[in-house]
Amino acid sequence: MTDVVVVGGGPAGLSAALFTEKNGLDTVVYDTDETWMHKAHLFNYLGIDSMDGSEYMDVSREQVVEFGVDITESEVTDIEQRDDGFLVTTAEGEAEATYLVLATGADRSLAETLGCDFDGDLVDVTLSMETSVADAYATGAMVRDQEWQAIISAGDGGAAALDILSKEEGEHFHDFDTPADAE
Repeated sequence: MTDVVVVGGGPAGLSAALFTEKNGLDTVVYDTDETWMHKAHLFNYLGIDSMDGSEYMDVSREQVVEFGVDITESEVTDIEQRDDGFLVTTAEGEAEATYLVLATGADRSLAETLGCDFDGDLVDVTLSMETSVADAYATGAMVRDQEWQAIISAGDGGAAALDILSKEEGEHFHDFDTPADAE
């Protein structure tokens, strides 16, 4: 059983995976590489003057993999909540996880399958991105109407990860590095 399964490898999913893996939780990302970022060009992303969306995704994936995240190119076909977490089904098999992060863009079908509450067409979440299903999180375009900026989605993924890490620590978790951490 893994600690965290992330479904979707765009900015939200990779951000969540980076935070959780960096802080000691075994994390797997299932992704079909169909992110809207391949149609984007970043001019308005903090810290980036200009970058093609596909290049951004390559750099982001490389960073996440360097931290130890397992990225599997596979479509998730079903999710089931269990007493001890979630069972995730792909064409290649099944995986179990304690926590689930849905980062599938505007595709809300897995949230529907899981039984998450909706507010109209959007998945209903807390400020920490947790859905009505305990330990399941939804991020990005599935929870926002027309606010689909990559930087907002990455923040959603970070918020979900910090909530997961806070649950694991039993108190509010801060992921704050100092220059000495980089040495």
